Amino acid sequence: MLPRLGAKYAVEIKLIRKAKSEYHTEEYYTLDLPVAPAIMVGDDIVTEGADIAEEVVEAAIRHHLGME
Repeated sequence: MLPRLGAKYAVEIKLIRKAKSEYHTEEYYTLDLPVAPAIMVGDDIVTEGADIAEEVVEAAIRHHLGME
């Protein structure tokens, strides 16, 4: 989903993948990132700790780009 939306809206997609145990470390918490799985658009957390519909992510991207 994310690579397709990144190509459609010409936005940079950055995926961070780690073992589940790495998300529960002191080092991870100091990064001030959301709990995985998560999707952020700019500085806004779109979803944290849950699945999300593609349409919701696309709407967040469009809003971030000032298209809505």
